[in-house]
Amino acid sequence: MSRVNFEQLLEAGVHFGHLKRKWNPAMAPYIFMERNGIHIIDLHKTVAKVDEAAEVMKNLSRSGKKILFVATKKQAKQIVADKASAVGMPYVIERWPGGMLTNFPTIRKAIKKMTTIDKMTKDGTFDNLSKREKLQITRQRAKLEKMLGSIIDLTRLPSALFVVDVMKEHIAVREANRLGIPVFGMVDTNSNPSDIDFVIPANDDATKSVEVIVGAVCEAINEGLEERKAEKIDTETTEEVAPRRERKTRSAKKERTKREDDDALNASVIHRVVKNETED
Repeated sequence: MSRVNFEQLLEAGVHFGHLKRKWNPAMAPYIFMERNGIHIIDLHKTVAKVDEAAEVMKNLSRSGKKILFVATKKQAKQIVADKASAVGMPYVIERWPGGMLTNFPTIRKAIKKMTTIDKMTKDGTFDNLSKREKLQITRQRAKLEKMLGSIIDLTRLPSALFVVDVMKEHIAVREANRLGIPVFGMVDTNSNPSDIDFVIPANDDATKSVEVIVGAVCEAINEGLEERKAEKIDTETTEEVAPRRERKTRSAKKERTKREDDDALNASVIHRVVKNETED
């Protein structure tokens, strides 16, 4: 069963591309027709591509991998923040910090600085500072929170990127390509799909369009997380049952050995008795 259907996409305006004069010829395979100077995206292909991307993302989340969502355009920011945080995935909705992937250790240092400030606040060190120092540190903390607060739990490079508007987020896409990180992207008719591993042809400007596509992939991620949780419970149950089963097996083996020994002893006694009677 498809994650999205044709009617859903049609209603959300996913099929509206850009003006014909702004198109990228590389998007030709995903364009259905041109109407009133605007390219119309083939929604049958969008449905297939959403299903393909969702399945891969589900498998990634089931393996415990992190997918970084990137959407800094106004129409998509809040949607991506809500949907990604609901499934526990990191996201970037403010300006993309250059070198975030290619210079990841520096980004981690900035995140550590944020946690250090939090520790200072808790252990009372912050109270001993002057008013000016407090103000500077508070401002620095707020700035770091705005830029990096949503990736505070990202302790290593993400396993994949999901990008809304690959043209706007070209720096993020380039960094991911350089490091061999797979990129999932909503690609409009004015964009180049060649750098995207999993192309989802769709209108990346309409809020409803973004909501439908991001909602579908986040639902798949959630399914992967639920399956991972169920597998973990099964494993723990098996680990608990195994020692009990082993103990039972050992006990049964001991009992069987004892019974065999008793049988051997009885046989020996009977043999001696019979022998004695025969001699008499």
